[in-house]
Amino acid sequence: MRARALVAGGLAAVLLTGCAQSVDPIERLGKKAAQRVGSYGPDGPSGGDGADGRPYRHWGLLAPLSAPPRVSARAAVRGGGLPPVVRRVGTTDKVVFLTYDDGAERDPRFVGMVRELRLPVSMFLTDSVVGPGYGHFARLQSVGASIQNHTLDHPALRGLPYSGQRAEICGQQEKVRSRFGIRPRLFRPPYGTYDGTTLRAAADCGLSAVVLWSVSVEGGAPERPLRAGDIVSVASGESTGPTLTERTARVLREIERRGLTVGRLEDYL
Repeated sequence: MRARALVAGGLAAVLLTGCAQSVDPIERLGKKAAQRVGSYGPDGPSGGDGADGRPYRHWGLLAPLSAPPRVSARAAVRGGGLPPVVRRVGTTDKVVFLTYDDGAERDPRFVGMVRELRLPVSMFLTDSVVGPGYGHFARLQSVGASIQNHTLDHPALRGLPYSGQRAEICGQQEKVRSRFGIRPRLFRPPYGTYDGTTLRAAADCGLSAVVLWSVSVEGGAPERPLRAGDIVSVASGESTGPTLTERTARVLREIERRGLTVGRLEDYL
């Protein structure tokens, strides 16, 4: 009996030791995973909200961006039922609007930036460019980005027949609806070219505004100093130079220097 008790006791000790060894690595992995979840700064991932709890510093900002003002009414659609063509928003609010075209560049750090800084960015997507990358934009939508229309195949629309323009615009409306469960309100024509037929087709596809831009960003800083109401087009898909996330960080620092913040374009149109 004594020998049997000793064997049983030894077996229990081994089992307990084994359990302890199996739990500790899991706990350690859990702690490491928790540390990894969080911010993505300009140079890669960083833990949580940063050592000082101020994630805006990851992006080179001196302070959090101000919350945009509440907007009570949208701009009126011009007569004839055609959507207005907007290059710049007429407002005294100290806001600019960040927009991105096509969907070629899918840097996961950009999702972290939009989430951490609560950026109300507008993504104008082209189906043939996004390809299998719709999941990336679903993640962006989940952290506050809006999804808008930039045609199915990115043709220059001006001069095309109504049927062709309508197919490009309405086709992307349906594509976005099937992917995201929404129908965009805003449309950006590829290359910024359009004609009266484009406006008719956009109206018939349920779009409320044709959005161009007043400032472009390619490679680095904005092409001119930013002013309130500017619609900023941040180029994407560049094979060399700063990434989309890095270009956006530079624009945000310029926005901060000018005493501006980022507004939600859909609130003003």
